[in-house]
Amino acid sequence: MKKVALAFDLGGTELRAALVSDEGSLLSFSVVPTHAAEGPAAVIQQIELLAAAVLAQTPDLFPVGIGVGAPGPLDPEAGIVIAPPTLAGWYEVPLADILSNRFQLPVRLENDANAAALGEWRYGAGRGARSMVFVTVSTGIGGGVIADGRILHGRRGLAAEIGHMTITNEGERCFWGAIGCFEAVASGTALGRRATARTRQSDGSTLRELSADADVTGRHVVEAARKGDAQALELLNAEARWLGIGFTNLLHLYSPDILVMGGGISHGFDLLRDAMTATVHDRAMPAYRDVPIVPAQLGRHAGLIGAASLILRSEDKIGLGSLSPEDSDSRGAAISAGKKETSDG
Repeated sequence: MKKVALAFDLGGTELRAALVSDEGSLLSFSVVPTHAAEGPAAVIQQIELLAAAVLAQTPDLFPVGIGVGAPGPLDPEAGIVIAPPTLAGWYEVPLADILSNRFQLPVRLENDANAAALGEWRYGAGRGARSMVFVTVSTGIGGGVIADGRILHGRRGLAAEIGHMTITNEGERCFWGAIGCFEAVASGTALGRRATARTRQSDGSTLRELSADADVTGRHVVEAARKGDAQALELLNAEARWLGIGFTNLLHLYSPDILVMGGGISHGFDLLRDAMTATVHDRAMPAYRDVPIVPAQLGRHAGLIGAASLILRSEDKIGLGSLSPEDSDSRGAAISAGKKETSDG
């Protein structure tokens, strides 16, 4: 029988679920807007309903466990979501225990950025590396660090908050109110903010045309740069310099075999590459200059695939062989009950 895991990517905007194979392939998938403002009970109910929907797509497959990527801060060892700013009312929620009790399956919880890092390391751009830094550049900047073949967690799983290292004493404030952190100057939000400030409504610029005269986003900048727009290319050059400065710090801190860049802004990786690597070459010590900086391969599914790998590739070797017949029957009954409640509701 094919070994599969049920995976969830819990975000403040979307809740995504998939059944993932041991080869890292999505066998079924579903997504809904997260009821982020309604508290833990409402979101956990969504998780149950989404699980039933995903499993109904592949009725002949039964998951050996559940992997969850969720926004931090969280404690992966205890399975507790500590206090994510994007989910209202989530304070010290023992999500792993709750889901394990509901589904009668082993559950592993991980920071969403770490889950994406694991996905890229095990199935994507970082395959074969012993040490890897993964950086996602999107609305904010996050990431994860694989050090000597293991995800770097630190105290309560709070290590490697890549976006909040300070790289300048200038610029806008980040989400937490700090000035000059990597996220505040190099995220997609920061890039869009600079583009909006450089343009005006109805000014005829490509950037404002693409944004339909609303605020310009980082993706609009990338799209305009692909059209050869000089203003967008200038903005991307500045963005690449900030990214290069941050990446230099990460190379010095973690000495990875490879640095992988994901997130929405990575869609412009080919446009950013030369200026990023030039900045790294100018700032990094010689021994760090030859570390490859590459785009991610798994796209928006990296977090789901990485969450599934917590079960499928765990050191505990959770698998069909570890289940007694009684365990298998009880867990199957729990899943079936969830499907029935969904169809009845």
